Amino acid sequence: MIRCTLLVVCLLFSSSVYAQGGPRNGQGNGPRNGQGMGRGQGFGRGPAMGQGRAGGLGHGTDDRHAADADTFHFLLENHADITRTVKELDNGVETLTESDKPEVADKIKEHVEWMQHRIENTQPIRMRDPLFAELFQHTEKIQMAHEDTEKGVRVTETSDDPYVVKLIQAHAKAVTGFVERGFAEAMKNHAVPDKASDAQTATSQATIHPVITDHGGVVRLPDAAQQPRSGTKILVDLTSGGDADRVNSGLEKVAKYLNIYAGAGAEPSDVRIAVVLHGDATLTVLNSDAYSAKFSTANNPNFELLKQLHEAEVEFFVCGQSLISAGASTDDVIVFVETAVSALTAVVNLQADGYAYLPVGK
Repeated sequence: MIRCTLLVVCLLFSSSVYAQGGPRNGQGNGPRNGQGMGRGQGFGRGPAMGQGRAGGLGHGTDDRHAADADTFHFLLENHADITRTVKELDNGVETLTESDKPEVADKIKEHVEWMQHRIENTQPIRMRDPLFAELFQHTEKIQMAHEDTEKGVRVTETSDDPYVVKLIQAHAKAVTGFVERGFAEAMKNHAVPDKASDAQTATSQATIHPVITDHGGVVRLPDAAQQPRSGTKILVDLTSGGDADRVNSGLEKVAKYLNIYAGAGAEPSDVRIAVVLHGDATLTVLNSDAYSAKFSTANNPNFELLKQLHEAEVEFFVCGQSLISAGASTDDVIVFVETAVSALTAVVNLQADGYAYLPVGK
């Protein structure tokens, strides 16, 4: 039985695992002394896997990188020949990962042995997968024991920290996914368990309407990539139509765009949105009397949403050419919607003014 206080098998079957930064200097020794790269031989003497540059967490390579990557890929390719059982404990998990094929069983053992060496002799490896990256931030709170079996590896992982227990159990489920689905699972990101209660987690994922109520609901994602930027200008080229007695689906999207910038990111961001309507969307902006006469409806079902968007400083331009071609006139348009000479001129002018073009059609 080998005991350590660091996580060994958290990288089992992961295909993008390393993040050393820059050159390392020093001496390296593998789990066995010697010159070769295979199991039982070690790194020998040469570039070590030491500390490197301060904050070295970018993607990089070392003497063992290619060999370990080959092992991970081999295990993923042969995942159908691997069996795995997981028993959840109050403070962690017990797992058994094995294969009836000797070459696969040997690769499982080799992988675990080298991962132990990596964790014990380097800074924690930053994973692209959020769950694995988070797990490496808490290795000092993980107690693990592993032993080779005839066909693979038996592991016990525990912690006295309730949050780290959740990480261990979530990780065990992810590894089981690698065994069951191979590369398909390895290409996924795995969520980090929330430290907050389930109720708080549910609240954080609730749909919100920060500006436009009842339309364009969004979920707040303060830690996601590509956050909204203040000063953004968006040109929505709206050509979608729909049922005359329903709100135009393109306007729903405009509401969502506005709500995204107002509250879906880490902080609210200013945005200017201009909407150019033509094609099937042209008559969406008729006033209620003109709309009712055209479509035999009680009123224009788009009016309330158009009014909310206007009050949120969204600008509207309807194509004059399309309007006349549809049998309407400029006097039939809602008062806060401007009639442009054409959609062409409106789109070209707004793009020249720095608006990013975003088409919204069927």
